[in-house]
Amino acid sequence: MIKLFFRWLVRVLFGFRAYNVEALKTPGPVLLIPNHTSWIDWLFLVVTLDDDWRFVVSSTSAETSWLHRKIMINDRSFPVDTSSPYAAKRMAEYLQKNGRLVLFAEGRLSRTGCLMKIFDGTGFLLHKTNAKVITCFLRGAHRLPFSPNKDEKRCFPKVTAHFSDVLTPPHLVHLATTQSRTLLTNWLRDKMIFQRFDTEMKFGEATIPEAILATARTRPKHVVLEDVSASLNYRRLLVGASLLGEQFVRRIAPDQRRVGVLLPNVNAMPVSLLGLWLVGKIPALLNYSTGSVVMLACCQLAGLKQVITSRAFVEKARLKLEPLTDAGVELIYLEDVRANITGLNKLLTLLGVRFAPGSILVAKPAPDDTAAILFTSGSEGIPKGVELTHTNLLANIQQMLTVCDVQDWDRLFNAMPIFHSFGLTIGTLLPLVRGCNVTLYPSPLHYRVIPTAFYHRDATIMLATNTFLNGYARKAHALDWRSLRYMFAAAEKLQEATSAMWAQRFGVRVLEGFGATECSPAVSANTPLRAKHGSAGMFLPGVDYRLEPVEGVAEGGRLFVRGPNVMRGYLNPEPNAAFQKLGGWYDTGDIAKVDEEGFVFILGRLKRFAKISGEMVSLTAIEEALAGAFPQYGLRFQLAVVSKPDADKGEMLIAVANDAKLQLDEIRAVLRAKGYPNLCVPREVKFLREIPKLGTGKVNHRELQGLV
Repeated sequence: MIKLFFRWLVRVLFGFRAYNVEALKTPGPVLLIPNHTSWIDWLFLVVTLDDDWRFVVSSTSAETSWLHRKIMINDRSFPVDTSSPYAAKRMAEYLQKNGRLVLFAEGRLSRTGCLMKIFDGTGFLLHKTNAKVITCFLRGAHRLPFSPNKDEKRCFPKVTAHFSDVLTPPHLVHLATTQSRTLLTNWLRDKMIFQRFDTEMKFGEATIPEAILATARTRPKHVVLEDVSASLNYRRLLVGASLLGEQFVRRIAPDQRRVGVLLPNVNAMPVSLLGLWLVGKIPALLNYSTGSVVMLACCQLAGLKQVITSRAFVEKARLKLEPLTDAGVELIYLEDVRANITGLNKLLTLLGVRFAPGSILVAKPAPDDTAAILFTSGSEGIPKGVELTHTNLLANIQQMLTVCDVQDWDRLFNAMPIFHSFGLTIGTLLPLVRGCNVTLYPSPLHYRVIPTAFYHRDATIMLATNTFLNGYARKAHALDWRSLRYMFAAAEKLQEATSAMWAQRFGVRVLEGFGATECSPAVSANTPLRAKHGSAGMFLPGVDYRLEPVEGVAEGGRLFVRGPNVMRGYLNPEPNAAFQKLGGWYDTGDIAKVDEEGFVFILGRLKRFAKISGEMVSLTAIEEALAGAFPQYGLRFQLAVVSKPDADKGEMLIAVANDAKLQLDEIRAVLRAKGYPNLCVPREVKFLREIPKLGTGKVNHRELQGLV
């Protein structure tokens, strides 16, 4: 009767539901491993489990007070002295007698709302007992008032319990106990991470506008979006997006689903994107740094008849858009759109957002509908149009949120352009969906201003590339990064010299990741939970990979990935046909290796390998070896390596520098000191006053190759 009462109580107060409870009928030995975010997690489990399940509790904590003793010491508990080396042995003995135990393997309440470290005593139990495992994700419990994390609390949040199928740990009889314990603990951690991701994808919102609306309903007054001139809370964001969406419908032809967007990192950009999604349009984000000729090619590829932009932006950025207008592309200026919005429109929309926010979603898209069209950088050819669905974008957001403890109070600083997938998904949509603050800055090239802007906003998370990190380090004061929790670097290889400089000058560990526009973009990432220096981190939950051998490459192989974040396809017919033939796999074009722990190391682009005397030489590796080796030429010194045909050895290497004083002998000495053979040494040094760059800061190797 008591269990029935509490089952009814949690159902009424928290809307509690349990899923896949059939797994709980598994006979012992079996371990149930839930996440642990609140003081009453046990209550949600007690009302679900049979009476023979026993909860592992700390006998020391049970002596804190009479209330602790009352709750923790009873016929459903299994008290152990957590400071005793015999605690795991007692649990193992109980399991070996076909017992069934509930163990909070994190050993403490989560201070972040996310999974914390798993104590390796759990791995020892699995190794000694061969017990089966059921993991449990308590969704929503981190919002309870009984949770110690700093996220916003609610009196009666919705809480659900999601039990995994019965899992059989790998048998590692050939390994020592210490190795087995570590590997089994890591195995369990990965299962718990994947279960959270899988649960969020099944039970969370299905599209980007629905996900933003769901968060906005719970935090309408939270300031979520800022730029250099204004800030918006969720309510104002929805009002602005709804008003723009109404105007877009009047100006955009009904048969035109795709609409170009040409805007910088200002509040108007995400507001316009959300406005288009609310009325069922697909934004195609144009890269203004590529020039009008390439933008016109992108418009023609996507079939764009209209492009949303700003007159002030066009004038300030000195964009020459005549090729677009001459080709029949209509420019829709936001200044003109806003002029047609009346006070009555604003009032009615505000009332709608206040009392019926769901009503502003005029056209509800399907999860597999295209959400956005992005264009690849074009560093190695003509830009390709990439169709990313709502599922792709949401999957990548949830993948990152599962492995990284982004919290309500975090403040993300995003200077990465939103036309780039890194700046769009991770830098903009992730905080809008998660409910933390994001500051948009219009250009990542303001090396002197950005560190100060970060400092004044007390930001905690930042995105950058290797190139931009070097620029910020040249101008930043040590205290500019005092509030920084995480610095994520991607889009190009993080060089050892850059990583060392940030660690030594600012005490910042730069967390490197790897991705591609076609993958929404993140594929792997180093996180505080799982990091290894020099790697691009571990693959995100839900991402499968395979390595195919490459002739001449002794280590690693060509990396293919597959997962819910991988694109729908290309707009370009030939690349799309090649992608579809792979059956969901995406060919990254990168040479990579994966170590025994699962960390991925990107060795370089296949197109950035030169075949010299039958050997494959990575141009990226040589650039990294030379990075930071010539401090005498100043902080602005840059160097890149390209190749060209050679009659004797197939190809030869050429070093390109922006300082004419650099000598070939200096390069040769550095490479030989680092153990590189003669075939890896450039044969020439060429001078260019300015090495060409893409909008993301990466070297434009295609243009550089042509110049050389």
